[in-house]
Amino acid sequence: MYYKKMYIDGSWVSAVSGQTRTIINPFNQEVIAEVPEGDEQDTKAAISAARKAFDSGEWRRTTGTERGKLVTKVAELIERDKKELAELETLDTGKTLTESYADMDDIIEVFRYYGGLADKDGGEIIESPIPDSTSKIVREPVGVCGQITPWNYPLLQAAWKIAPALAAGNTIIVKPSEITPLTTIKVTELIEETGIPNGVVNLVLGNGAKTGQTLSESHDVDLISFTGGIETGRKVMTAATGNFKKIALELGGKNPNVVFEDADFETAVDQALNAVFFHAGQVCSAGARLLVQDTIHDEFVEALVSRTKNIKLGSGFDDSTKSGPLISKEHREKVEKYVETGVKEGANLVAGGKRPEQKELQDGFFFEPTIFTNCDTSMEIVQEETFGPILTIEKFNTEEQAVNLANDSKYGLAGAVWTTDIKKAQRVSSLLRMGTVWINDFHPYFAQAPWGGYKSSGIGRELGKQGLEEYTEVKHVFENTAPQPLNWF
Repeated sequence: MYYKKMYIDGSWVSAVSGQTRTIINPFNQEVIAEVPEGDEQDTKAAISAARKAFDSGEWRRTTGTERGKLVTKVAELIERDKKELAELETLDTGKTLTESYADMDDIIEVFRYYGGLADKDGGEIIESPIPDSTSKIVREPVGVCGQITPWNYPLLQAAWKIAPALAAGNTIIVKPSEITPLTTIKVTELIEETGIPNGVVNLVLGNGAKTGQTLSESHDVDLISFTGGIETGRKVMTAATGNFKKIALELGGKNPNVVFEDADFETAVDQALNAVFFHAGQVCSAGARLLVQDTIHDEFVEALVSRTKNIKLGSGFDDSTKSGPLISKEHREKVEKYVETGVKEGANLVAGGKRPEQKELQDGFFFEPTIFTNCDTSMEIVQEETFGPILTIEKFNTEEQAVNLANDSKYGLAGAVWTTDIKKAQRVSSLLRMGTVWINDFHPYFAQAPWGGYKSSGIGRELGKQGLEEYTEVKHVFENTAPQPLNWF
């Protein structure tokens, strides 16, 4: 049982209201922690601390080299405490310990990458068209940044925001999901261990309606970064218009996985399962839409269904477990409603579609890996992000039809193409309206490459050089080296 607090202006504090929230393990509903339930007062205190630290604190005067060393130090501390962090993540989210360890490795690399990038941009000299002058483009920190992170990858998504923001010289207020805050609290403890100045990093706990909304509305916040669902993203964007703050939104996807008849069959089947059922489908880039060429459709579906039946559900701490529970009772109910909708829409349920019957799984929020065939883009289960272990399968005949179907979505986060014809792969990938396209693979991402989407999947990019630039403002510095009177007036 963990008892934790919020971190505001260099101090660990309870909520002003005295309210608390219990955190549960979705595997068995066991209470694992008690944390403060912050509200508008706590959030405003954190914003005030971040504002003061940016406007008049020492952080703003640190060099890129100094900031880079600090961010790299965070990576070292995460690596030191990787076991504890991975176990906390599995306790909090239900994902397998193998997945949590992989997340920690990725998080370490994100902090190392931005630590190394912090002092690499000294500005750009432009040849001025005006005699006796110089012209330079520099990037400066945005200022105070609000960062709202989701429950499916609590620390990974936080790292994508925290590391570049600090490397660029900003001050931050992090607001993790109220149901999965434990690893973000732990990393805040590690950041404090580096000796970072008070007020530079602040951690507020509480629900989005109070804490997240306050961050989004505040005129003392210069940037808001949010990862989550479309409807909440729309509220964040609307609230942010008060002072026209910078906005970075990653709002999920309904990602097509396109398999042509000349694909490596066994590999495509294997990867299609991983694409959708990894972390019980609770992944923004999940390949929840499978588009299969009609000539191999039936054989492909048969192989998928056969292997889906062997996916072992269970505790994330059991080495034999391949998929953990859904995050909460409420979320499982949403997934169940999508299954009901799919059946009503005429899709053919060929696997799963219900809670597992095993006695040892009854206390957790488990749901069987589910497959629908006979799907088309008019269906809600094809268009909406179910964020669970639900795979919809559509047929296509031609390359052109595959592209049209894949793009028939309000989302545009990611997608994949499976074929041994590299020219075809390049043609199709160039036509897909998505922020990431994988060829003969699914899910890889890394710190060096940008991540984000087209259309309703969001605004801006995380990771890569672009992820650092999101946390900067561009300034043009012009100097007249031989000033003279104009004698105009």
